[in-house]
Amino acid sequence: MKTKFLTVGLIAALVVPGVAAAQTRGEVRDSRRDVREEQRELRQAKRYGDRGDVREERRDVRDARQELREDKRDWRRETRYQNYRAPFRYQQFRVGSTLRSNYYAPSYRPAWDSRWGVPRAGRNLTYVRHYNDLLLVNMRSGKVIRVYRNHFRWR
Repeated sequence: MKTKFLTVGLIAALVVPGVAAAQTRGEVRDSRRDVREEQRELRQAKRYGDRGDVREERRDVRDARQELREDKRDWRRETRYQNYRAPFRYQQFRVGSTLRSNYYAPSYRPAWDSRWGVPRAGRNLTYVRHYNDLLLVNMRSGKVIRVYRNHFRWR
């Protein structure tokens, strides 16, 4: 009985971090939906309600936005986006610089997602993380097309 309980506890302890990360992404999505819903209710209150209704709905929108900011901050603090260090020294790249292929190896390419706040990379282009900088690189020539300095510092 005790060994069964310990085994279940260990399995739960191993599964919880993955579930927590998924909940965080889901929380951000839910918070965005809540903000939209509260904004819709504010519009309805402006059309059909009195001043008290409008004031209450504005407070609800403000609270929903605060919750969204907190959920985004929690999501960005996931350990997989912290303490990134490349196995080479920091070098400040400029537009037009040429990178060696090991600088834009797949392990340094963050998957494109709306969380980075940059446009989708075009054909034969990829985003490369170099310490806190985000570089848009032409994969064929290795030329740097765009540099986002300290892009990961605020996340």
